[in-house]
Amino acid sequence: MIAVDAVAVDSVASLDEWLAGRDRGDLAEPVTFVVALDGVLRLAPRRSEHIALAGGRDVLAAGEMAFASAGIGWRVAEVTNQSTGYCPDPDCWPAVAKALDRVGIPHPGGFTDRVIFRRCPSCGERNIVRDDDFTCALCGSALPAQWNLTSD
Repeated sequence: MIAVDAVAVDSVASLDEWLAGRDRGDLAEPVTFVVALDGVLRLAPRRSEHIALAGGRDVLAAGEMAFASAGIGWRVAEVTNQSTGYCPDPDCWPAVAKALDRVGIPHPGGFTDRVIFRRCPSCGERNIVRDDDFTCALCGSALPAQWNLTSD
């Protein structure tokens, strides 16, 4: 169940090769990423599901990442924890930074857009918290202040 057209980024060269295989349209939008439990960054085209990219396994982090040319290589221009499959808390950033630093890919030092996910304790619905409104969009119940989503 691994995503098709995915790459495990174990070096700058593997990132260069994978991005060189993208068409201009693919490079214009972010890609799907996960940081697997082994700490390896895995990438797939944006249309890929995070859970498929991770082979259905738990991850340290997940979201979307956009790259920009950085002279002779690439840098991460934007990165977010936007993944409705895993609903990661923004505190997963250190795993992303460590995976990027390990292979020498420059990055912004934190999520450029942070998404807050919570599961409603009353109805079980997954929610994205907007404007610090911790209210379930489905049933109106209060959402917890702390992250409360785990793999199902």
